Amino acid sequence: MGVLKKRIAVLSGDGIGPEVCNEAIKVLEAVAERFGHQFTFDAQLMGACAIDATGKPLPEETLDACFDADAILLGAIGDPKYDNDPSAKVRPEQGLLRLRKSLGLYANIRPVTAYDVLVEHSPLKNDRIKGADMMFFRELTGGIYFGDKGRTADGAYDHCTYSRDEIARIAHLAFQAAGNRRNKLTLVDKANVLETSRLWREVVQEIAPTYPDVAVDYLFVDNAAMQLILNPKQFDVILTENMFGDILSDEASVIAGSLGLLPSASVGDRVALFEPIHGSYPQAKGRNIANPIATILSAAMMLEHFGLQDEAGLVKEAVLNALDKKILTPDLNAATMAYTTDQVGSFIAYYVLEGATETLPHRSNIELGLSTII
Repeated sequence: MGVLKKRIAVLSGDGIGPEVCNEAIKVLEAVAERFGHQFTFDAQLMGACAIDATGKPLPEETLDACFDADAILLGAIGDPKYDNDPSAKVRPEQGLLRLRKSLGLYANIRPVTAYDVLVEHSPLKNDRIKGADMMFFRELTGGIYFGDKGRTADGAYDHCTYSRDEIARIAHLAFQAAGNRRNKLTLVDKANVLETSRLWREVVQEIAPTYPDVAVDYLFVDNAAMQLILNPKQFDVILTENMFGDILSDEASVIAGSLGLLPSASVGDRVALFEPIHGSYPQAKGRNIANPIATILSAAMMLEHFGLQDEAGLVKEAVLNALDKKILTPDLNAATMAYTTDQVGSFIAYYVLEGATETLPHRSNIELGLSTII
């Protein structure tokens, strides 16, 4: 593929968001330099920082910038002053829900990989998780999160609704992904109880013959939650609705050993958003200890979305090299051996520019958050 020019809206957000986004941008700039692409980064406010500055979690200026972008890089949103106040009328998370709805981001895609060099960081037994490699497709714009909700005189309600079209569009994406992986798709539902789940099962059964090479199986969500722990290696692509996907993909994150390793993409018909699955981790804000790898891998998913498979593959290779060389933040390394956020990002960016080297860049350069190139 030739030279690409892409505009990327950067919503760094709250807590450690700006720090991890900086490292992903550093790696994307290294990709641009090595391959001759042009990436323009447009920084905008969303989340608690936007509420503090404008009173709104998603200012109109930010939404306009997202519509004008080819892709969106999101750091993290959330702040304890809102989390700990159940009466707050305006919340950072409202910005993310509105952004998803406004941009029509209907499919959340989360790969979960058990890296061999990090299996000891998972609370699960090595023999259970070694080799696990799955991808979640979670529907994002329907279900109980977006249904009518309210209070009665002595109770409350949250309605769960889905249309056939909402189910079919993400099902096709999941089947296509399975066809490019190991040709297995698991639909997770609660069709023995819920009418919406019965509709999910109907639509998937109608679509399945279009993808004859993909084997389909069905699990109730309670059984799926158990199977993720008992035998995660059985899964390839997992397709499910909004709330089930929210819960199960977080459960599966323990397989990787760290939330700091897990990227995600939220795709729609016009634009796509890429973000790490971890939260804003306010306790680590400004301390240069946050793990940037999930955000860097989210940037790799962005490159794949742009059709830049070789570039994305190189970023993933650089991450594996950092894991292998133990160039890691404190969450994955003993405190005495740990590297800082910008050291890890610089090391990965250096690899993207220079490729494999027999020796590490001079440690003093990494310790400064620099390489001989970056």
